[in-house]
Amino acid sequence: MELEKIRHSASHVLAAAVKELFPDVKLGMGPAIEEGFYYDFYKKEPFTPEDLKKLEEKMKEIIKKDFKFKKIKAARKEAEKILKSEPFKLEILKDLKDDEITFYQDGDFIDLCKGPHVNSTKDIKAIKLLRTSGAYWKGDSKNKQMQRIYGTAFGSEKELQDYLKLLEEAEKRDHKIIGKRMGLFMLSELVGKGLPIWLPKGEILKKEIENFAVEMENKNGYTRVSTPHIAKEELFIKSGHLPHYKESMYPKMTIDDGNYYLKAMNCPIHHLIFGHELRSYKELPLRLAEYGTVYRNELSGTLSGLLRVRMLTQNDAHIYCTKEQIGKEIESVLKMIQEYYKIFGFKDYYYRLSLWNPKNKEKYINEPKNWEYTENVLREILKKTKIKFVEAEDEASFYGPKIDIQFKTVFGREETLSTIQLDFAAKERFDLRYVDKDGKVNNEVFVIHRTPLSTHERFIAILTEHYAGKFPLWLSPVQIKLLTITDRNIKFANEVKKLLEEKNIRCELNDEKATMGKKVRDAELEHVPIIVTIGDKEVEKRTLAIRTLDGKVKFGIKVEDFLDNIIKCISNREQKYEI
Repeated sequence: MELEKIRHSASHVLAAAVKELFPDVKLGMGPAIEEGFYYDFYKKEPFTPEDLKKLEEKMKEIIKKDFKFKKIKAARKEAEKILKSEPFKLEILKDLKDDEITFYQDGDFIDLCKGPHVNSTKDIKAIKLLRTSGAYWKGDSKNKQMQRIYGTAFGSEKELQDYLKLLEEAEKRDHKIIGKRMGLFMLSELVGKGLPIWLPKGEILKKEIENFAVEMENKNGYTRVSTPHIAKEELFIKSGHLPHYKESMYPKMTIDDGNYYLKAMNCPIHHLIFGHELRSYKELPLRLAEYGTVYRNELSGTLSGLLRVRMLTQNDAHIYCTKEQIGKEIESVLKMIQEYYKIFGFKDYYYRLSLWNPKNKEKYINEPKNWEYTENVLREILKKTKIKFVEAEDEASFYGPKIDIQFKTVFGREETLSTIQLDFAAKERFDLRYVDKDGKVNNEVFVIHRTPLSTHERFIAILTEHYAGKFPLWLSPVQIKLLTITDRNIKFANEVKKLLEEKNIRCELNDEKATMGKKVRDAELEHVPIIVTIGDKEVEKRTLAIRTLDGKVKFGIKVEDFLDNIIKCISNREQKYEI
């Protein structure tokens, strides 16, 4: 709580500094957040890096003056008078009850704020302004564009410096920087924001993950399907995406036979696949899987590399089952997710039971009994499997509760990596039925939506940062780089390359006329897991000199032994190649 007070107070001081240096700027709001604080301002031109330096110096001046934070209660008319030149603050004021109107003042600066704050500006021991971004007022694209300044604050200079070092290390893992250096993906203004283009090496990485998923799903009884990218308006009315999810969908397209939408989810068309023929109880559970691309109308200001995009290719599947089969199926999905996480080396995550909010009528289907039943089903499954979990209200899907697996990235950022949703609405909306053991038509078909590996986009962003671009051998776009010392070594290097390629091992040969030091550095920058050096000694003895990314080197390795070890490491999807 003390750190939150420090950061909220720092946000207040930032607003004071902005008003002193840029008097015409209008104030928005400035909360404390997990990694620090931010404040939104209305300013036509964005703040520059030079502006941030000046603002940080001004903040330090204000802090040194040891101003006391004074809480002031005000009547509505008095508050309106104080805020007469602050339109955004007046908008906030309208939503407050009379007994909720409070201001905080330090020196000559006063701001509408509920607190809490530290006693004095001097209690803010260390601050740093980090970056700026655009943000719509109250997160609504219909509102004005604000300029958001992010910063952080701590109770001591040492804590701040430790955090900045952590940020510096985290930036080395930024998937946007690594992705560009490794040639994984690109973005183009001509194509549009949030629409990543997979380059050859990124496509390899994407396909390796998909192949792994298909292999896992085949072992677990899934059937693969493929569905269109667009569908008629009537389908999304039937599914409930219109109106419950309309804000996240692209606008409709009107053509000669009706209105169409880009699909935001695969599930409505999967429901049609299930229902296109009357199923027997012997077919249940039916597990339909697809790496299907969907489109979400995300606000441009929220887009970030591969983490937040408008085109998402989901590791998606829908399990159609009876009430009695729900428990076993969800347990099976949880086990599958744990297997994935073990292979990828994920450890820092927790389980969240995401519930509805009965007060939020616009977001959720209003069927209290179904919500109560399905929430209890998921709760009991988690308890039975002895999985520790937290509960979170207002985080469910509009058609049912879900188990979200929250992953903490190397940046300290929390992301939903996997999700399992229990849908009680589809059976009625799509008339999902089966013939039971007694030959009667039964419509008690429940749908489990599951995405163990999120989307290609988000998952690869998280993986890139998790491994700092140093992917395990089986995943790496280029698995082996062959380096020759002289032209005399090229013939043998090509023989080795051919042997590797015959085993479907991804390798490249660098036979350029450059120093060995430069060739090794270039391969390390590309994060190639295994570097093979070939000189006269290797040609003579028909052996290889092997170097790994962690700096280990071994000479005199026979080609046959090397091939065997490589194939074993790849086929077992091992985290590390040992020489």
